[in-house]
Amino acid sequence: MNDREDNASVTSGTYPFGSKLLPVVQTDRSPKRVFVLGVYSSAVHARWVSPAGKTYIKALAVASEPFIFWDGSNAQSIIDAIDVPGLAGRLVAAEPKFNGPSGRSLDEDFLGPLSIRRKDAWLCDLVPHTCMNAGQLAAIRREYEPRRRSCGLPEVMLPLVPKTFADDRRRAEVLAELEESKAEIVVLLGDQPIQHFLTHHEPSWRWLHDFEGYGRLHPATIGGRRYQVLPLAHPRQVSGLGTHSGEWRKRHNAWKRTARLGD
Repeated sequence: MNDREDNASVTSGTYPFGSKLLPVVQTDRSPKRVFVLGVYSSAVHARWVSPAGKTYIKALAVASEPFIFWDGSNAQSIIDAIDVPGLAGRLVAAEPKFNGPSGRSLDEDFLGPLSIRRKDAWLCDLVPHTCMNAGQLAAIRREYEPRRRSCGLPEVMLPLVPKTFADDRRRAEVLAELEESKAEIVVLLGDQPIQHFLTHHEPSWRWLHDFEGYGRLHPATIGGRRYQVLPLAHPRQVSGLGTHSGEWRKRHNAWKRTARLGD
């Protein structure tokens, strides 16, 4: 397989079983009330089952999300469109917790409490495509690579999770989206959007805990324009997805009860 650490400059790639790596970006470009900045796109995950019914991998990334902050809808129909040779077994949708958890959390834990509908939010990620984490890489090397030649499977070429989530070029692209969105409120999901975007405009803020009070609006100058910034924990923290901080989850749940965007 061909794995590499990369950032937003990735323009091509291939998932296990051949689906192409696609950019996952905002498609509705009409003016929005808020601009939401996350970290990187997830993927559609499948359970890979052998011809004999044995599970090779319980959650394998096999396709790009159909829309940004995907909620997991229609996972099986997306997976059914992937051509799997008979010798390789079959793919079925992974458990719901592996498909769209961040998108569901966005709706339930962020936009909902703010009384914002998806159509009123411009969604953006620092890295606008899937990145392969260490667990996925290990699973592919363990199960997929040994069977690739014998089953006639395509080579996997996916970028690894980068150490730096945005370079100057990507920050300029995010800024251009922010300006195009016409939003006056910028919601930042976790430390990475602060470190890799906001800090380059407002150096006094580098981490979520640098802000006074959780879930408060803060005036900020970004690209020479004034915005209200709303720093919040990442959906992973808020929903308890994998490794997470119980403290941020507690603080976010308390914020949800009184959340508002002002008058």
